[in-house]
Amino acid sequence: MTSSVDEKLSKADWLAAPGIQAVFSAVERDGDEARVVGGAVRNTLLDHPVPDVDIATTAPPDVVMSRAQDAGLKAIGTGLEHGTITIVADDFPYEVTTLREDIETFGRQARVVFGRDWEKDARRRDFTMNALYVDRNGHLHDPLGGLDDCLGRRVRFIGDADGRIKEDYLRILRFFRIYAAYGEGELDAEGLGACLRQRNGLRQLSAERIGHEMRRLLRAPRAAYALRMMNDCGLWEIATGGLARIDDYDALRSLDSVASQTRDAELGLVVLAGFVREDLARLSDRFRLSNQERKRMETAWAAKKRFLRTAGRPSAAAMTYAFGREGAIDGLLAVWSASLAGTKEDSAFFEGMLSDLAAQVIPEFPLKGADLISLGHKAGPELGALLRRLEVVWIESEFALTKEQLLERSGAAP
Repeated sequence: MTSSVDEKLSKADWLAAPGIQAVFSAVERDGDEARVVGGAVRNTLLDHPVPDVDIATTAPPDVVMSRAQDAGLKAIGTGLEHGTITIVADDFPYEVTTLREDIETFGRQARVVFGRDWEKDARRRDFTMNALYVDRNGHLHDPLGGLDDCLGRRVRFIGDADGRIKEDYLRILRFFRIYAAYGEGELDAEGLGACLRQRNGLRQLSAERIGHEMRRLLRAPRAAYALRMMNDCGLWEIATGGLARIDDYDALRSLDSVASQTRDAELGLVVLAGFVREDLARLSDRFRLSNQERKRMETAWAAKKRFLRTAGRPSAAAMTYAFGREGAIDGLLAVWSASLAGTKEDSAFFEGMLSDLAAQVIPEFPLKGADLISLGHKAGPELGALLRRLEVVWIESEFALTKEQLLERSGAAP
C-alpha cells in the first residue's frame, strides 16, 4: 500500500509545483529536514481539494526566516512565538513550522519547546489522520500509524481522547467537523464518549472560535449526521444556546444534489435554529457573524415567510425582485426542507419554483426620481412617497406597466 500511496502523493500537483520545491530547497540545509504535514496530505489521499499547504521542519524559526530570505523568498513572521514562518513562493503562501513538543499543558496554553523529533511532533496533533507527513519526493512518513485511519476515513484522537480535548476544548467541535468533512461509517466511540464527558468545556471557548468551527462544519458533506449526534449529546445547545430542527436540516441536506445553497452555513443556521426571528440575531451575536452573513440570514427568513403566507404559487419575478435571486432561493429551500421533514412534500411545486427562480431575469423598476421631476414634481419626501406608491402599482401589475404608463399614473405636478 505504501508504494501506491507514495506514487499518488508524488504526482500531486501541489507537491510538484516549483514554488514548494523552492521552499524545500531553501529550508533543507545543513542536515535539516522539511515535510508537508496534515491537511494537504490527508486531502490528497482522500481525493479532496488542497487549499493550503503546511510544512514542518527541524530548522529553528529564525533559521527558516534567514534561509528563505537568502533564497530570495518572501518570509513573514506570522507566528514566531509558535515557531511559524509564512514563506511566499510563486505568490502562494506556505506556513513553515518548526517541530515542537509539549513540556506542560495548561489548556490551550501549552508550554512547548522546538525539537527535531518527528514522532513527538506528531503526538501533539489532534487526530491520527492529521499526523501524516510527506517529503519533497512524495514519500509518506507515518510515525503514529495514521494512514489506515485516513484511508478508512476514521476520525480518531491521538492518544487519550479526554486528554487531547482538555488541551483545547475546540477539539470537540473539530472532531465532528473533521468527521463531517472526511469521515464515513459511525463516529469513533472512544472519541464520542470523550466529547460527551468533556462537553462543558465548550463553555470556555470564545464566540469567534465556536462560530468559525461551526460554519466550517455546516459546509461539510456529512454535516447532517454529525449535527444530529452533537444534538443527541447536548453539544448543540451548549455551543449555540438554543434548540435545533435536526429533521429539517436533514431534509435540507438531502437536497444537496438539487441546489448548492444547501451547503451554505447561513441557510443551514436559518433552517436549524430559526424558530423565531430573534433566534437569528442571537446566533449572529453568538457566532460573531459578519454583517453580510447576518443580512443573508435575515433575507432568507423574510423570503421563507413570504412563501408561507402567499396563497398559491408566488411569482418568481416578485420573489427575486423583493429578495434577490439568492434570498429567494434560500427562502424556497427553507420551506422545502420543512415540507420534507413534515412529510408534506410537493416536489413538482418546489422543483418548478427553483427552476423559475434560477432562470428569472430580475425586474428593474423603470422609474427614477428624475423622471418625475421632469414632469414638475419637486424633490423631497413627497417625491419619494410617490415613487414608492408607483412601485407598488408596478409590482401589483406583475411588472407589466411601462415607464410611460407609470408616468401617466403619477398625476400632474402641483
